[in-house]
Amino acid sequence: MEKENQSFVTTFILMGIPHAPELDTVLFVAFLVIYVFTLVGNLLILLVIKVDSHLSTPMYYFLANLSFIDMWFSTITVPKILTGLLFPDGGAISFCSCMAQLYFFHVLGSTECFLYTVMSYDRYLAITHPLHYATMMSGKTCALLTGSTWLSGSVHSAIHTILTFRLPYCGPNQIQHYFCDAPPILKLACADTSVNETVIFVTIGVVASGCFFLIFLSYMSIVHAILKIHTAEGRHKAFQTCASHCIVVFCFFGTCIFIYLRPDSKHAVDGIAAVFYTVLTPVLNPLVYTLRNKEVKTALLKLKNRGVFAQNK
Repeated sequence: MEKENQSFVTTFILMGIPHAPELDTVLFVAFLVIYVFTLVGNLLILLVIKVDSHLSTPMYYFLANLSFIDMWFSTITVPKILTGLLFPDGGAISFCSCMAQLYFFHVLGSTECFLYTVMSYDRYLAITHPLHYATMMSGKTCALLTGSTWLSGSVHSAIHTILTFRLPYCGPNQIQHYFCDAPPILKLACADTSVNETVIFVTIGVVASGCFFLIFLSYMSIVHAILKIHTAEGRHKAFQTCASHCIVVFCFFGTCIFIYLRPDSKHAVDGIAAVFYTVLTPVLNPLVYTLRNKEVKTALLKLKNRGVFAQNK
């Protein structure tokens, strides 16, 4: 006798980002350029943090982890977007590949969500407790916090992957999205999905909202501490340190909360909104952290000069 949860669908079709067919080439070039900049930018950040001893601080330790996540986070989705735009059957994805994409997407996405929260806590300690910061944010503490974000992300993702693919899928097989994510996949299930939607609402929507609220509280405390700094130069430096983090956080969490607090939504705009945190945020991180950070720019210049010097020798 067949098991009730046996799936009859062996291949899904990713319908991609809603757009006019004549825009295929334009979108392909745009996403390819963004993807290349994402990889190169984040690789540069990883390299400069690795080779420059002045960047051996907790803030840059977390930033290196963020860059590593962003490279793979973008790689999970963008190449499939490109093949879908380039080839007529580029949107086809096997059942197992779809499952793997959903799992790794949520591992990286939820880990990044928790990491942003840890980074805001790090900035809170650095600015409000400068004398005790080195002790409170030791190397062991940094490793423990980072490991916890990865562990939490892995468990969170496993729950959603198991709950999503335990359901029967007997057709149709067209996913109205550009990657395998739980909400659009559940619309194809041949069973009641109310439990899944509740879990998505609680574990993604509410958790993301909770992380965002903790980040908001951290930065309110940081702003309060900054306003107590007597020198204008000191206030400017403190604000500059935190501004880059805030820009990316609002871009990432805003769209996540918008999408996952409405898991039963059928609006095509959800797919377009997802572009902000799956495609644009990974490329924003290296741009924001290098263009607005003097220490990183100085380290990049040293790396460049070192390379030119090596060539001249």
